[in-house]
Amino acid sequence: MGAYVVRRLLQAIPTVLGVALLTFLLFNAFGPDPVRTALGNHATPEAVAALRRQWGLDQPLALQFVDFLRQIVTFDYGKSFVTGEDLGTQLKAGALVSLSVTLPPFIFAAIVDVAIALFIARHRDGVVDRAARVLFVAAMSVSALVYVLALQYLLAFRLGWFPINGYEGGWAAARYLGLPWLIQLLLLMGPDIRLYRTLFLADIDADWVRTARAKGASERRVLLRHVLPNAWIPIITHNVTTIPFLILGSFLMERFFSIPGIGNLTIDALSRGDLPILKAVTVLGALALVVFNLLNDLLVALADPRVRLS
Repeated sequence: MGAYVVRRLLQAIPTVLGVALLTFLLFNAFGPDPVRTALGNHATPEAVAALRRQWGLDQPLALQFVDFLRQIVTFDYGKSFVTGEDLGTQLKAGALVSLSVTLPPFIFAAIVDVAIALFIARHRDGVVDRAARVLFVAAMSVSALVYVLALQYLLAFRLGWFPINGYEGGWAAARYLGLPWLIQLLLLMGPDIRLYRTLFLADIDADWVRTARAKGASERRVLLRHVLPNAWIPIITHNVTTIPFLILGSFLMERFFSIPGIGNLTIDALSRGDLPILKAVTVLGALALVVFNLLNDLLVALADPRVRLS
C-alpha cells in the first residue's frame, strides 16, 4: 500500500507541473497586466517600473516561473497585490471556512442517503418508492439558484429562522451555516438516492442474494451483508468525484450568504485582478484533485480486496 501511494504521488508530479505551467502562462504571459490594473492607465512610467520591481515582475518569465514553483512547494504564495496581506493566512482562514460550509452536508448526505436508498429499494414499486421517485425527480429539476433565492426569502427573510447572510466564527457559525447546509443537502439527496437505489436494485434479486434468503438470512442481513457491500465501489467513486463539484457549489453559497471562504476570496480577487490569489487557488485546486483521485483509489482498494493496487 505504501509503495502504491508513493508511486501515485510520483505520477502526479507531471500533472501538477503541467497545471502550474498553464496557470503561470495564463496569468503572467497572456493575462492582464496587474501593475496597470493596480495603478490605472494614467500612472507615470516611474511608478509602473517601481511597482514591477516590488512585485518581481521585472524578472524574465523563466525566473518568475521558478519562483512560482518554489511557492507551490513551500506553500508560500507571497502577498496580495491589492491588499498587501499574506496569502498563506488568507488561504488558511478561507479554507477552514469553506470546509465548514461543505463537509457537514456532504458527510451527512453520504450516510443518510445510503440508508434511505436501501429502505426505498427494499420497498421497490410500493407507495414509498413511487412517491420518492417523483419527489426526487422534481427536486433535481429545480436550479440551485432557485433553491438559494426561494429558501433565503422564505426561511430567512419571511420566517426569520436563519440570518439572511453574514458569518461569525466559533459555535455561532452553525446558525449562519444552517441554511447553506440545508440547500446543499437538498441538492445532493436527489441524485445520490436515485443512483444508490439503482445500484441496490441491480443486486437485490441476484442469484447469490436469493441463495442467502433461502438459507434463512433475514432481509436486513441480506441488505447489509450482501447487497450493500457489492455497491460500495460505485458509491465511494460517486462521493469522491462529487467533492470538486460540491466545492465549486460552495462558491455560490459563500457569495450569496456573504461567507468569507475560498469562494468569496477568489471571486473578489477576480474582480480586482489580484493575480497571486488566483494563481494560488488554481494550483491548490489541481493539487486537491490529485489528492481526491488518490483517495478514491485507496478507498476502493480497502472496500474490495479483489482490487489489486499493483
